[in-house]
Amino acid sequence: MILGVLGYVGLGVVLRVSGLLRAEDSKPLNTLLIYVALPALVFTTVQPARAEWGLVIMPLLAWAIVIAAVALAWLFSRLLRLEGPTAGAFILVAAFGNTGYIGYPVASALLGDPGLVRAIFYDIFGNTAAIITLGALIASHYGEHDVKVNPLRELVTFPPFIALAFALALRSVPIPEAVGSWLGALGKLVVPMIMISVGLSLKPRAVRAHLGKLGVIVGVKLVAMPLLALGLGALFLHDAASVRILVLEAGVPSMMLTLVFGMKYRLDVDLIASAILVTVIGAVLAIPLMQMLV
Repeated sequence: MILGVLGYVGLGVVLRVSGLLRAEDSKPLNTLLIYVALPALVFTTVQPARAEWGLVIMPLLAWAIVIAAVALAWLFSRLLRLEGPTAGAFILVAAFGNTGYIGYPVASALLGDPGLVRAIFYDIFGNTAAIITLGALIASHYGEHDVKVNPLRELVTFPPFIALAFALALRSVPIPEAVGSWLGALGKLVVPMIMISVGLSLKPRAVRAHLGKLGVIVGVKLVAMPLLALGLGALFLHDAASVRILVLEAGVPSMMLTLVFGMKYRLDVDLIASAILVTVIGAVLAIPLMQMLV
């Protein structure tokens, strides 16, 4: 799964190097993602899911892990003397993980539908809600924007959140197969589109320029966060399946949506794209190793 994702990044790089597309072309791709493909993925995943009340602990632990990661990333940003757009980009990619695009398929491969349901709760109500609110505050503080950020408005007007609201409201309503198939096809566009966008934005020289910062990001995102999740899971969860998914979701690569936030708030997009690529590569080894600890 992760190696396939890397292939999409390579395709984006090839399209940019060949001149068929430019780095600026990632912007309309991201718009299509946020307003069409991602809402379709959220709706088709959540609407048919049947969850237990006990799963409410998953998003609470997700929030705890994200807040701890933000604090740790902020501390390292101070130690590295990062400022403005670079500091904001550093904190976002170190704290927020790709719990949907990579977390969903890996959770499903590990534990089937029970694992996927746990991943959905962690992602939608935890990590995604956190980046739309807390992440928007961080990005607006360190970046540039034209209007004052209202986190609540950002959350309720975020297209995937609207799709989530409809999915929950229509959980008991049978969705026509033709509609479900059509939305499902749109949802499948999410991973290739956003990784191609990363490839278009990626500059190899930027990776070399940010090596020191990227090393710290990998340590926080792929090592510290899943280890914290393992400790929290041992304390608050009573089944191995939930602990396994908690560790998985805490240790997935940097969130692809941070690239969209970086463009919107004029953060260091080179650092964000580099961090996404490096953490995806690192996750090929880190995820299996962390799963061995559960």
